[in-house]
Amino acid sequence: MLLAFSVAPSGTPAEGSSPGDASVHDAVAAAVKIVRDSGLPNKTDSMFTTIEGEWDEVFDVVKRATEAVGRYGSRVSLVIKADIRPGYSGELTAKVDRLEEALTDGS
Repeated sequence: MLLAFSVAPSGTPAEGSSPGDASVHDAVAAAVKIVRDSGLPNKTDSMFTTIEGEWDEVFDVVKRATEAVGRYGSRVSLVIKADIRPGYSGELTAKVDRLEEALTDGS
């Protein structure tokens, strides 16, 4: 399974946060650290972090990342999109490789 997720704190800022600071990079960094420490194949871009693995292991990482972000505010926003395709692995890069090949072949 490939699972893309975005997680961010909202609500009342955590103690010690600057009230006017709308940036969530510290909270997102805490989440991404959990993803990277998981050992699962992953990629982070400006909007989502994508993880590849089995259902239970992927959702365990998302749960722990969400809990980490929860320490930065009184609420958490979580967006998830999954591609569940049993029997396939390496799709984190293979899907993009196939797209690039199609673009090259089509020119």
